[in-house]
Amino acid sequence: MFGRRKVDKELNQELLLNIKKTKKEWEDLNNIIEQSIEPSEEGLAELAVIKAKYFYLLREARVRGVNALS
Repeated sequence: MFGRRKVDKELNQELLLNIKKTKKEWEDLNNIIEQSIEPSEEGLAELAVIKAKYFYLLREARVRGVNALS
């Protein structure tokens, strides 16, 4: 019983770290694309993938009831 909570807590912490990391990647790539005169199709596709991943992780956190304060 207590082992399950520890595993859940560790997974929740990992989820929060992944959210922060993905948000940073999204912001960095978005800044590069905004500063580009003519962004490449690959760059725009990668931005779309990172954005989708970020929102998926946020949805997963909401489903799990995880927030940065817990």
